[in-house]
Amino acid sequence: MIRKTLLAAVLAVLSASAGAAVSEQEAAQLGKTLTPVGAEKAGSKDGTIPEWTGGLTTLPAGFKPGDGLRPDPFAGDKPRLVITGKNADEHKDKLTAITYALLKRYPTMRVDVYPTHRPVVYPERFLSNTAKNAVQAKVTDGGLSFDNALPGYPFPIPKTGNEVMWNHLMRYNGTATLCKYDSFNVDSSGTATLSTTGISSQEWPTVKPENLDKIVKPTDVFWMIKLEYTGPARRAGESLLVWDHVNPLAQPRKAWQYLPGQRRVKLAPDIAYDTPNPGIAGAGTYDDAFVFNGAMDRFDFKLVGKKEMFVPYNAYKAVYFPGSAKNITTPNHYNPDLLRWELHRVWVVEATLKPGKRHIYSKRVFYIDEDSWIALLSDQYDARGQLYRGVMAPTAFAYDTKAMGISVQIAYDLVAGLYASQGHCGLYYGVKYRDGFPPRDWQPDSLAGAGIR
Repeated sequence: MIRKTLLAAVLAVLSASAGAAVSEQEAAQLGKTLTPVGAEKAGSKDGTIPEWTGGLTTLPAGFKPGDGLRPDPFAGDKPRLVITGKNADEHKDKLTAITYALLKRYPTMRVDVYPTHRPVVYPERFLSNTAKNAVQAKVTDGGLSFDNALPGYPFPIPKTGNEVMWNHLMRYNGTATLCKYDSFNVDSSGTATLSTTGISSQEWPTVKPENLDKIVKPTDVFWMIKLEYTGPARRAGESLLVWDHVNPLAQPRKAWQYLPGQRRVKLAPDIAYDTPNPGIAGAGTYDDAFVFNGAMDRFDFKLVGKKEMFVPYNAYKAVYFPGSAKNITTPNHYNPDLLRWELHRVWVVEATLKPGKRHIYSKRVFYIDEDSWIALLSDQYDARGQLYRGVMAPTAFAYDTKAMGISVQIAYDLVAGLYASQGHCGLYYGVKYRDGFPPRDWQPDSLAGAGIR
């Protein structure tokens, strides 16, 4: 009896580690009660969240094909609810901890809640791959990697926190993007400083047309980003290159950096985890970028469930038309006039620091949009368990390429009383989507040529 019990326990552990795919019956709900990527198709009971009816497929008037600046298809909407510190308690259950804390701390902080729209739609090939993944993809190495997935969302019907986070990491951004951006730091006195002007190039190799029929391998690079800094003067000429692989145990992140003063490209293994991000004055870590990025090996990720929350969504002003730097960097918090909030269903994932692992956060809570699998917000807690920091990622659907990417990110530090607002591509030519970049652009040697000043 003891042997049988022990064997059953071992098999249960192995099954959890292998991350068994969902049944054919569950997967059959994709495209029926669920959207093709696993969101609930139906609206909410009170109608504030509408039914998903196929997404936004008609280009708004005024959009110019190939343009990186996209007109707001919902510009005529008016707020249906305004939340301030005075009425925040009434809506606390639908606010993240960092949003609630900012509302209670700053009288000028405001959450303008607009009617909810569900514009997200994807290319057919991506969706057909996602349907196949539902019954064949499995997490491996305790959720730190996955196997047997085609380019698409690996886990449209997730059962674990790691599966949800993998959907975020593998979110559809098109094949490649290019943008010029500004980032700003706003200190506790309300003074704004330009921290970075740069060129951001990103590519997702697994979704290139020639790879769509191929199973994603553990050693495959699924995301590459190159940042070339052109300002301010103290940072001009710096550049950074990062490759992320599907299995960080088999192939950890590769990162290289070029500093003009050293005149050489060097490996930069510290550009990961909780290393402070110098571009945002210590308001966030490298793994805070895009709300979360990198390996998941330092935390246990628990799937709490799904919840209706107020989140920054369809925020075309913030992403594409912020106006000016002064308009963005209001004291204490991001300009609420630029942010559009909507009520959406999100997956809630709680990450707790593993025993024996090191990180400045003891706990992190992520809120991942059910329609796009993008992590929209996070709450971070320090070693004492107190709310410490948070990140917001207002999104806007690129309807011409069927992609909901992340560019703008707002990182708050409640202890220091400062925030950083980064990735403002709308101050220049917006976000341009491309078919990819020449392979030579993703080699470390390319940094030196781009970084000379």
